[in-house]
Order: sequence, then C-alpha cells, then structure tokens
Amino acid sequence: MKYIIDAYGWIEYLNGSLAGEKINKILKEDHDIYSISMTISEVVSKVKRKKGNVDVAYNSIISNSKIIEITPKIAKEAGLLHAETRKEIENFGLVDAILIIIARHANAKILTNDFHFKNFKETILI
Repeated sequence: MKYIIDAYGWIEYLNGSLAGEKINKILKEDHDIYSISMTISEVVSKVKRKKGNVDVAYNSIISNSKIIEITPKIAKEAGLLHAETRKEIENFGLVDAILIIIARHANAKILTNDFHFKNFKETILI
C-alpha cells in the first residue's frame, strides 16, 4: 500500500500518541511511505514552537519516507481543488489540497487525523 503522512500524522508519531502508534505500526510494515516537502516545513515549525528537537523531527521524516516534490501540474490542480473546497470548508489549507492531488496521482492514501480531510476518499483518519 502507498501512504502519504501529513504534518498531523508526523506530529502524532513524534509525540508517541495513540494515533502516532498507528503511524509507527504502518512504518514498520512493508508499505511505500511518502511525505511532501511542505510537510517538513509544517512539522519543523510546530516542533520549534513547542521547543522540541527539530533535528529529530526532520530526520524522522527523511529516514521514514520518500519526499515528493510539487510539480507545476500538481500545483495547478491543487489550486483549483483548493478554490472549490474553500466554498464548503472555509479554513481548508492549500497544503491539504496539494496532499490530496498528490495522493490521487500516486494512488495513495493520506494518513491524518485532520478533519479537513474527512470527506475525501484519499484519506484514512487515524
């Protein structure tokens, strides 16, 4: 199975929460694990604001997932999805739209507990 872990998933993993344990279990199994470069920024920012160890966070993402870069085509599709979704979900984020488009292109599932994703079939809420 192909999984994309979003910032929420990585934060839970780093915190060792119940949701993080689910991520940890998936990481130990034989799956293709992906993250996007923007997720690294989101996680590093959150860890820094909480006065955590940024290097541990960064290395956890880099060593446990393949990093997907955003292409111009993905950026365009994500912009369109973002604009449409914002009509229904006012605070739906652009990075969330990017994750959904990448999941569609990669035939992957997004591991998250962010309820902005609850109505998207590409999502597994942990």
